[in-house]
Order: sequence, then structure tokens, then C-alpha cells
Amino acid sequence: MLRFMPVGDSQTIGSAGEHTWRYRLWQHLRDTYGGPFALVGPRDTLHDKAADAPTSYDYADPDFPRAHLAGWGEGWLHMTPLIADAVRSCRADVLLVSLGLIDLGFYTNAEQTAENVRRFVAEARAARPRVRMVVLPVIPNIRAVDEPAFGAQVTLFNELLAKTVADLDEPRSELLLASPPESYDINVDTYDGTHPNASGEHKIAGAFAEAMYQGWGVGEPYAMV
Repeated sequence: MLRFMPVGDSQTIGSAGEHTWRYRLWQHLRDTYGGPFALVGPRDTLHDKAADAPTSYDYADPDFPRAHLAGWGEGWLHMTPLIADAVRSCRADVLLVSLGLIDLGFYTNAEQTAENVRRFVAEARAARPRVRMVVLPVIPNIRAVDEPAFGAQVTLFNELLAKTVADLDEPRSELLLASPPESYDINVDTYDGTHPNASGEHKIAGAFAEAMYQGWGVGEPYAMV
């Protein structure tokens, strides 16, 4: 049994009534992986925008395995103290990580955020030395377009993230840097400039799927719809 743990912010937890990229990736792995697998994590809710709290179970597909470690407004800063317990208790084999936008937007600069990536990896490995990780850079968003200084921080962080992943990669606990979806367009693939709609969900799922297929031979190339 291969256990995947999605780790992320609002783009990963999703909100009431959404499918989320986690669901799209689960569908893809269900159809292409060819072996037993599970999505795991200590949380299982969606964000309820009306209550402004992660309390919704209004999933678009009731059969979707809901487990994750994601939260609205949470970043590397918030997940680093939680990751060791989550990896240990859920016996995660592969972490699928999409973080950074929140950190850069409210808490830490690019260099500080990259340091938190290092701490996150160290904590995850302390809990499970052979855990593997796929990390997605910060993808296009409206704030990076509207605020050049913020956009520059995103660009710098993504450069530092690539260097950090390359530096920390090791044979017993491999790290992969997923490529941002080349065709991702905030005017087409989001509903508000930041959060993915259905096409955006597919493209994010495809980025993780392609990284695992190319890097580890897991599954098959992602079929966009």
C-alpha cells in the first residue's frame, strides 16, 4: 500500500462543493497506478467559506477519500510543526506539497520561507526516514500580477525552492520538484485569480502526476480533459 499525503494551503484543502486537485489526482492514480494506494492525512474537511472555518464535508463526490494535511491560510510556517506527527501517525510514504503563497503573502520573505522548507523536510524525515516528497512551486496568482514586489518574491522563492530540493534530495528519501503547469492561466484556470476551478485542478494534479511518472515511474502521463 502506497500512502500519499497531500499537504497544502487553500488551493489544496478546497472549499465546500469543490472537487479539488486532490480528487483529480486520486482519480488519475486509481486508473493508472496499478497497485493499492491511499490518500492519508490527519484532516478530512473542506473549508466552509460561510463559516470561515474548515468544517465542511460537502464534497462534490461522496466517494472521494478525504484525508489530507491542508488548511486555508496555512503555509510552510504552519505545517512544519505538524508534519512529523502527521507523517508518523498516518505512515505517509509520499508527501505531495503545495505551499508558499501564504508564507510570502503574510509571514516570511523568500529566504525565510526556503529555510522553513528545510525544516519541514528535516521534520518529515525524522518521523519517517524514507519518506519521499513531490513539491510544487508557487503557481501563478493574481497578487503576483498586481503587486510587482510580491511577484518578485514569488520568483525568488521558486528559484530558492529548486535549489533547496536539489540540495536535500537523497537516495533513501527522494525529493522531486514538480514543474508548474505550463499553460496555467489565472484568467482561465481559477475562479478568483488564486483558487483553481475545474481546469486548474486538473492542471495542478497533472503537475504532481507528471513529476511522479517521470521521476519514479508511478502511474502514467496525466490525461487532461
